[in-house]
Amino acid sequence: MEKPNLPDFMSYKDKYTKRKFVEKISRIAKRAGVKLVYAALILYYTLDSDKVSMKDKAVIIGALGYLISPLDVIPDAIPIAGLSDDLAVLVYVLHKVWGDVSDEVKAKAKAKLATWFDIDEIELADNIFDNNKDNDNDPDVHPV
Repeated sequence: MEKPNLPDFMSYKDKYTKRKFVEKISRIAKRAGVKLVYAALILYYTLDSDKVSMKDKAVIIGALGYLISPLDVIPDAIPIAGLSDDLAVLVYVLHKVWGDVSDEVKAKAKAKLATWFDIDEIELADNIFDNNKDNDNDPDVHPV
């Protein structure tokens, strides 16, 4: 995967707190869409994993801080495009740590998704981010 031209999201690590994350993700869930919320929740729950290095946890915190911050490359208030930079950062970091994401973390993220989205949307998110054989031959779906 080619490294996208992303801002220095690590400068946002001081913006991250669990409380701010939960408030922001709850507020923007429907507008942000299932892909962004699923990626954010996976990273959020991955922070508790013993399998993830401190360096990767710092990167995750930077990405989640970027999501929380109202000051980013494309302001969140801009319809549709406003959260695209946030999604790019989350997917980039998710790709980096995907090997350390447990099935338990995915299950927690899906359970939380169920509070905001219907089952078809959750299955869509699962198919986008999980490496499964349904996506192997689909050029438009790039598993993380």
